[in-house]
Amino acid sequence: MGAGGLKNVPLAEKAEADVLKRVPYAKPAFTLGQIKKAIPPHCFQRSVLRSFSYVVYDLTISFILYFLATNYFQLLPHPLSYLAWPIYWAILGCVLTGVWVIAHECGHHAFSDYQWLDDTVGLVLHSCLLVPYFSWKYSHRRHHSNTASLDKDEVFVPKQKSSLQSFSKYLNNPLGRVLTLTITLILGWPLYLLFNVSGRSYERFACHYDPYGPIYNDRERLQIYISDIGVLAVAYGLFRLAAAKGLAWVFCVYGVPLMVVNGFLVLITYLQHTHPSLPHYDSSEWDWLRGALATVDRDYGILNKVFHNITDTHVAHHLFSTMPHYHAMEATKAIKPILGEYYQFDGTPFYKAMWREAKECIYVEPDEEDHTTKGVFWYRNKI
Repeated sequence: MGAGGLKNVPLAEKAEADVLKRVPYAKPAFTLGQIKKAIPPHCFQRSVLRSFSYVVYDLTISFILYFLATNYFQLLPHPLSYLAWPIYWAILGCVLTGVWVIAHECGHHAFSDYQWLDDTVGLVLHSCLLVPYFSWKYSHRRHHSNTASLDKDEVFVPKQKSSLQSFSKYLNNPLGRVLTLTITLILGWPLYLLFNVSGRSYERFACHYDPYGPIYNDRERLQIYISDIGVLAVAYGLFRLAAAKGLAWVFCVYGVPLMVVNGFLVLITYLQHTHPSLPHYDSSEWDWLRGALATVDRDYGILNKVFHNITDTHVAHHLFSTMPHYHAMEATKAIKPILGEYYQFDGTPFYKAMWREAKECIYVEPDEEDHTTKGVFWYRNKI
């Protein structure tokens, strides 16, 4: 088709075609050092006061919401309470997702210059959200070390067609996708922590709560115990609350917002690493820089700020994970000219993107017609 033919393509269709265009998979001409030089030096500086200000801000909003719900919702006319509680669940769940992100930064040593402070804050915040802080910290670190590797990545590792379950073809339809997405968003996070569902394949059973599991080495085992103690302490506190206030009270005040947090956590991670334009690599092709670039920035609207921009600065985060979130937007703007076509941004609304990716990204296979890139795998959906 000549250049004139492009005039007949609707703008929205052209935009979607550009978004879905495969990113380059060859080794880039630039280096990590060149990318870093493009970023203003102050973007790598961590401030204790500024980092804590986000913790205080998020927790203040959370406690205000809790106070309103537990003191005033019961005073509302009966029909309004049915509206107030879902609003509370949605807003608090989003705010607590921001708290989760701050604890995630602690795990990357991006909160302050003091490792002990980062680990203390991260342990407290994540434990309150029933997350085993050190357990996740170490598995997540290995995710960053092996991003987009089919052999060693730790989370949302796509399957090859030969590894699909026999029932997969029965889920490759709208009803099946609704069922799959619902289960993934509600149960995906606890199933990953407990049974390593969607995680890297190990020779034996892997669990984030098991200090002697294959995920961890001998130096890390003591901290896995500490993570378990943190989660158990919060779980015991919730048990005592349920005994005093009732299980329904704990579920409404804490349980449902936590489910919102878990759902967003799974969705954010899924959409960051699942996209028709992104390659995955086997051991014959993978290297760290290409793997780190095989991720996509997304647009969640106002939630970008609520989530401390983990959604729309994820490429920069994978390149420089110790950078605090409040400098990530500036860094992202600085690296775009260097990355060029290797930078991927998709502004599709996240709920539409979730459905599209569930439909288009079922398994990965190399291009059959290109025998020179057998180690480069792309998403496909024909079962």
